[in-house]
Amino acid sequence: MAAQAIDNTGHRLSDGLFLEIGQSVSASALVEVEYGVTDRLAAAVGLPYVFVKYTGAIPSPSQLPVDECACWHSSIQDASVGIRYRLGNGVWAVTPTFRYERPTHNYAYQGEAVVGRNLQEAQVGITVGSRLTQFVPKMSVQAAYTRAFVEKALDTVKIDRSNGFFDVGYPLKSLFLRGSAIWQYTHGGLRTGSPSGDPFPLPGELNTPERVAQRDRLLRTQYWQIAGGLAYSTGAVDYFASVTKYVWGRDAHNGYAFTFGNTWYFDVSNRRGGLPYRKMISMTPTSLR
Repeated sequence: MAAQAIDNTGHRLSDGLFLEIGQSVSASALVEVEYGVTDRLAAAVGLPYVFVKYTGAIPSPSQLPVDECACWHSSIQDASVGIRYRLGNGVWAVTPTFRYERPTHNYAYQGEAVVGRNLQEAQVGITVGSRLTQFVPKMSVQAAYTRAFVEKALDTVKIDRSNGFFDVGYPLKSLFLRGSAIWQYTHGGLRTGSPSGDPFPLPGELNTPERVAQRDRLLRTQYWQIAGGLAYSTGAVDYFASVTKYVWGRDAHNGYAFTFGNTWYFDVSNRRGGLPYRKMISMTPTSLR
């Protein structure tokens, strides 16, 4: 179970220019259940509930009622199912993963105060990790790459994306510390342009009524984020918290994300180490894709 609060402080244009417009805040709660089919194969299902509110100037850039009211909107978002298989031993691991996400219903996607993009997607990825036994015995490193194949909002515009992270962790008895870098690149998508004309003037590639209507789904979002957090283990329950800061972006939001939650283990005798670490990584601010 996890909760996340996100403060979107504005937007980055295609040349990286930051504009304090279109601000919003959101809060979400996630419940995920995972079952270890074997000691290497695991399957999971998850469901988030999202609250969001537009906090920028009125009239809003979108001029849509969902933003103009400056009120909270909430809904169940996208249900997910996933599977992963771990290769390796107690020192290193390679884990292929597959995940499928589908909107639970036909929710609104236009504007800043919406809970998501209302698009289904399939994700294929791989995570590699190792303990640095020959250098710093307690330290571990982990890296992952995921390719998402996203449903097209317009037939002529592909919006698949790549996501990755690199993470370093260190345990202090029952406390686990970690820091990470998070990356996203959209394969395709549209750019808004910028006042500087780099790569072209506003409104960039949002140059038809159809594209403007779908703009919240179609942007070529790219970003780098950094995160830091900790987890505390009590045996049957782990508690975790993290803070994420957006440090670079193109056609993306700017802001902060705060995540906290816990993981409950129903069979402590079969528990494998490192799970608090994995759960903290899974709670990076994915609601901003």
